[in-house]
Amino acid sequence: MSPDKAPIPITVFTGFLGAGKTSIILSLLPKLPKGYKAVLLKNEYGDIEVDSKLASESSLAGVSEILNGCMCCVLVGQMQTALLEIREKFRPDRILIECSGSAFPATLAFQIREIERQTGGDLKLDAIVTVIDAENFVGYEDQSPTARMQASYTDIILVNKWEHVSERQLDEVIDHLNTLNDATPKIKCQGRNGVDPGLIFGLQSKLFLDHSSELNNSDEAHHDEVETVTLFSGGTLDKHSHDHGSGGCIDCKHHDSADVSPPRKGLERDTLTKALQALSKENTWRVKGFIRLIDDSNAASVHILNWAFGRYDLSAVRSGTRNEYLKDEEIIRLTVMGERGYVRRAARKLAENIGASVQ
Repeated sequence: MSPDKAPIPITVFTGFLGAGKTSIILSLLPKLPKGYKAVLLKNEYGDIEVDSKLASESSLAGVSEILNGCMCCVLVGQMQTALLEIREKFRPDRILIECSGSAFPATLAFQIREIERQTGGDLKLDAIVTVIDAENFVGYEDQSPTARMQASYTDIILVNKWEHVSERQLDEVIDHLNTLNDATPKIKCQGRNGVDPGLIFGLQSKLFLDHSSELNNSDEAHHDEVETVTLFSGGTLDKHSHDHGSGGCIDCKHHDSADVSPPRKGLERDTLTKALQALSKENTWRVKGFIRLIDDSNAASVHILNWAFGRYDLSAVRSGTRNEYLKDEEIIRLTVMGERGYVRRAARKLAENIGASVQ
């Protein structure tokens, strides 16, 4: 490390699917000093860059994404390469890493510690921050060992969405968190305002300074907890041109019924709302992607959809960037995430309700 350059701190955000990691990261940016350069490294589940597209329209100095896998294990080499590239290209004041929802931070943190040694401390782990969805944590904690690990091995816990639960329910969540980790501070997020960066930046984490075989072994199968299914309408996949030999097509009859539908300009908002309301949050945890919606004037515009545990947001994209999200002939491109062995059935039903095909 050059003596005239300060080390680049790395803040890692973990948390289960739909906990609100991206929203919290974006809420931090307006509170940073003028000229502060932050770069986001985002690990996206599936192959649809939803959160990265949202982040690219923010004041971040740069956004890098790693797709189709978890960078704390199977894609850990890509994470190391990405961090070194960010250092060379941007030389930021801070790197923010947003893990996939099923990421257990131990292996990832060990890798960052190794990069610390390789770079002579030029890249340095500052903190592991875990975001907890107060509305749903007690439920998904039972289904996901990784969710328990995320709450157990962290420098700070951000309790998100607590305003949606009663005081008694919040107490129950805090009790569960204290059972897992009674020493780590727990801070309630302030809705869309998130948290003060001063509370989570500059912590100089002491976690994972030494390798632990117990932690590494517990991480082996965590990525099997979540299954992803992709929905399309319009474009080549909706014309049934994908490769059946890859095992991607799970319902040819549904493809045929959707493909003979007359061409559409977009999806009606009421149709989307009813379809999302029919989803069960017990086994379906996230739906995210891009949809072309028809407004009252019969004009179609591209929106980013983020659905998590029964709640969703629709964000209209700038007119000049629409082709970056959906091609002209595409109407729907979504990733559905949920419990392995159960989510495909829910994805088929959602596809039927919105006139899409299942990959």
